[in-house]
Amino acid sequence: MASSEKKKKRLAPEESKAASEYYELHTDAVKDLVEANEENSPEVSEEELRKYQSGPKLRIPGWIKAVLVKMWFAGSVCFFIFWGLSTYLTAHLDLMLVFAIALGVVTDILTNNILRFMAKGRADNDRFMMFPKKRYLTFIWNIFYAMLLLVCVDVLYNLINIVLAPLSADGRQVLGVGPILFGVFYTGFDLLFILMKRTMIHLVQDAKRKTEEGG
Repeated sequence: MASSEKKKKRLAPEESKAASEYYELHTDAVKDLVEANEENSPEVSEEELRKYQSGPKLRIPGWIKAVLVKMWFAGSVCFFIFWGLSTYLTAHLDLMLVFAIALGVVTDILTNNILRFMAKGRADNDRFMMFPKKRYLTFIWNIFYAMLLLVCVDVLYNLINIVLAPLSADGRQVLGVGPILFGVFYTGFDLLFILMKRTMIHLVQDAKRKTEEGG
């Protein structure tokens, strides 16, 4: 009995030390987790991340996801606003105004925020937004930008119906406004204007750089 008690007393400091080290190890791990950010976190390769992804390994390019998101939201607004209010707002201009405001609000609050959330890097999906930086004024800018896009889509629909008019025996409109096709047209003009903006910025930056190098 006496030797057993001595053995327990001899092991007690070692057990206490192990418990202390165990506690310190887990405390440090929790501290590292809380203080983790983009600056102090180690880089992890894409292959390593794919090991822990569940589900099918089908990889959809980011630009396709971004385009589909923009088309889906534009088509949804067309469905709920244009189709939903067309029986109540009979004046075309009034309907277009409400339609444009809804498109701008949805773009600022939903579409762009989802694109930011989907981005792998901090600004990877900025190239798919006309106003990538989130500010108070972008809410107004997106509404006016939606008006511009909606005018372009409306003109495109009119041109298509003028071209297809001979196919209609009774002279009625051949191509009507539907959510899917509207989403395609609206997103197409959106990406076109974004491309024009990015090209313009690139040209200005190149000209500025050449001027500085020449000076």
